[in-house]
Amino acid sequence: MQSDSPIWVPDACRIETSAMAVFAAYANVVAADWPGLARALHRWSVQSPAQFWSAVWDFCGVIGERGERVLLNPDRMPGARWFPDARLNFAQNLLRDCGNGEALVFRGEDEFERRLSREQLRQQVAQLAAALRKSGVGRGDRVAAYLPNLPETVVVMLAAASIGAVFTSASPDFGVQGVLDRFGQTEPKLLFACDGYRYGGKRIGVLDKLADIARQLPSLANVIIVPCLGDAGAASIAAVPRSTMLADFVAPHAGAGEIDYALLPFDHPLYILYSSGTTGVPKCIVHGAGGTLLQHLKEHRLHCDVKPGDRLFYFTTCGWMMWNWLATGLASGATLMLYDGNPFVADGRILWDYAEAERITHFGTSAKYLDALAKSGLKPREHFGLGDLRAIFSTGSPLAPESFDFVYRDIKADVQLSSISGGTDIVSCFVLGNPMLPVWRGEIQCMGLGMAVEVWNEAGEPVRGEKGELVCTRPFPSMPIGFWNDAGGSRYRAAYFERFAGLDQPVWCHGDFCEITEHGGLIIYGRSDATLNPGGVRIGTAEIYRQVERLPEVLESIVIGQDWPPDQRGDVRVVLFVRLREGVALDETLADKIKQTIRDNTTPRHVPAKILQVADIPRTKSGKIVELAVRNVVHGEPVKNVEALANPEALALFRGRAELADR
Repeated sequence: MQSDSPIWVPDACRIETSAMAVFAAYANVVAADWPGLARALHRWSVQSPAQFWSAVWDFCGVIGERGERVLLNPDRMPGARWFPDARLNFAQNLLRDCGNGEALVFRGEDEFERRLSREQLRQQVAQLAAALRKSGVGRGDRVAAYLPNLPETVVVMLAAASIGAVFTSASPDFGVQGVLDRFGQTEPKLLFACDGYRYGGKRIGVLDKLADIARQLPSLANVIIVPCLGDAGAASIAAVPRSTMLADFVAPHAGAGEIDYALLPFDHPLYILYSSGTTGVPKCIVHGAGGTLLQHLKEHRLHCDVKPGDRLFYFTTCGWMMWNWLATGLASGATLMLYDGNPFVADGRILWDYAEAERITHFGTSAKYLDALAKSGLKPREHFGLGDLRAIFSTGSPLAPESFDFVYRDIKADVQLSSISGGTDIVSCFVLGNPMLPVWRGEIQCMGLGMAVEVWNEAGEPVRGEKGELVCTRPFPSMPIGFWNDAGGSRYRAAYFERFAGLDQPVWCHGDFCEITEHGGLIIYGRSDATLNPGGVRIGTAEIYRQVERLPEVLESIVIGQDWPPDQRGDVRVVLFVRLREGVALDETLADKIKQTIRDNTTPRHVPAKILQVADIPRTKSGKIVELAVRNVVHGEPVKNVEALANPEALALFRGRAELADR
C-alpha cells in the first residue's frame, strides 16, 4: 500500500550542494521549491533541447570541438542529427585526469585485488592503442572482448575508442554459439579473451570454447589472451588459432607515451551492444561516441550526483550495458569499483565487505539481487560501516515496494535509492533518480532530463494515473545510430517506431508497460510483450511478482499467459510458476495463500488459474527472467536462441507439464 509520505527526503544541504541544483542555476531555471525546480528543469530540457544539451556539454566540460549547430531535423525520429559539426574522442574524455588518484579498483571474489592509478591506466591505454595501430586496426574496425569485468577490459575499450575502433563485448560465461551469434554478425578484427574465470570458488577454463570461436570467426586477425587463471599452459593456448598473449602483444610498445587521440564526428560508432536474443538472433545495436558520452555525463553528474573522487560500483558483467554505463564514470572523476564473480560468496557478505573497505559512495545492482539479499536474512546495516554510501541504484527489472522497505530498513536509512530504467537500446535511462527529489515507495523518481517521456494508451493518447506504453516523443542524443547490417534501417524502425505508426511525428515506443504517478514518478509493470491479457484486461507481470515474492516461502516466480482453451486463440489464463525455499513444497494451503495475497492486493483477474512449483527459473546472462521463452515452451513452440540464457537447462522444467493440459 502506498504511504502518504515519501520513504526518504534529502536534506537541504544535500540538495543545495548537488550538481543538479548547481546546473539549474547555471541554466537560469528557477522555481519556488525544490520539487518545482526539478519539474521546471525537466520541462525546459525537453522544450529547448538544443539549449539544454549545449548546456550539458559546457557544464560537464566535454573535451572537443562543439561547433555551432546543435540539432538538425528535430522533428525526425529516427533522422535527427546532434552536433553535426562536433569533433571529439570518447577515450580522451574518460582519461582527462592523470596523476596518482585511483582510476580502477578490482576485486575477484576473495582471491584478488588490484589497483590502477589514473596515470597507470593512461599508460596502459597508450601502449595498447599503439599495439592496435601496429596490428592494422583502424577507424571503424571492430575490437571484441570475451572477458570478465577486469581492468584489462576497460583498457581494451579505451584503447579501441582512442583510435576510432568500435568496441563490442560478451562475458566469458557465454557459450560458443552465443558468442558466434553476436561477433559473427559484427566481424571483429581482433578478439581479446581470457583463459578462464572464477565463479563461486570454481575455476572455469574457456580455452576450448575460445578455440572453437576463433576457428569460426574468419574476420579475426589475432586473438589476444588475457591470463586470468594463470596456469593455462602453452599447449592449451597454442590450440587457439592466431593467438598471442597480451604481454607479448604490447611489449614492443612499452615506451609509448602520449595517446594520439583520433578526433571523430559526434555520431562516430563507439559500441555495438546486443539485445538479449531470447526471441531470435540478437540485434546488433550501434551507439555513437558523442551521444553515449553526453547522456552518461548527464546521468552520472546530475541525476546520480557523482563527484570527482567518488567511488562508483555496479555489479555487472561485460555482457550487460551497465558495464558500459559504469565505465563512463571515469569522465566524471569517479574511481570505478570493479567486481567479478558470485555476489553471494562469503554468505552474501562479499559486496558489502567491498563497500565498507573501499568506502563506496554509489552502489549499483539488480532488483533481483536486492530481493534475494532480503530473503537471505542479511542486514548490511548491522554488520558493515556504510558511512560513505550516498546512493543505491537498481535496474534489470522493476524494483518491488518491499525492496524499498528493505533498503531503508536493513541497508541504510539515509541513502538515495534510485530505481532506474532504460536499456541496451539507448545505453542509458529514460527514467531514474534525482538528488533534489524525495523517494516514494515503489516509484522511480523522475524522467531523465532531455527525455520527453510520456505514457500512452492504446489510442496513442498521453495519460497519467493509468497504465500504458512508455514512449519518448522527441529525439535524444543516445538514440542508436542504427543496427549493424541494416542499411535501409527497416529493422531499426520496426523495433521502436512502428507501434504508433500513422502519426504526424513518429515516437519511440520502448516496450515497457507503466504508469506516471501523482508525484511525477513512474511505476513499471513489466515488458509490454510479456503483458498478460486475461479477458481482454492488460496486466503487468510485475504486479503479480510484487505480491507473490513478498511471501517468505517464495524465492522467485515467473508468470505467463497460457492460451486457453488451447484450441481457441484469443483468450489466456494466468499461470504462475514458483521457486520455493529449500524444504518447502507447494501444497493446497500455500497455493491458497498465494492466491489470497494476490487477490487482496490487486484484483481477481490477477489471480492465477494455475500455480506450479519449479526447481529453477530461466534467465538471461544479465539476470532477467525470460517470460516469453517460458511461454513458448509451455505452448510447444521453439525457443529461438537458448544460447542467450544463463541456465537453458531450466526450460525443461516447463515442458510437457500435465497440469497445464486440464482445467
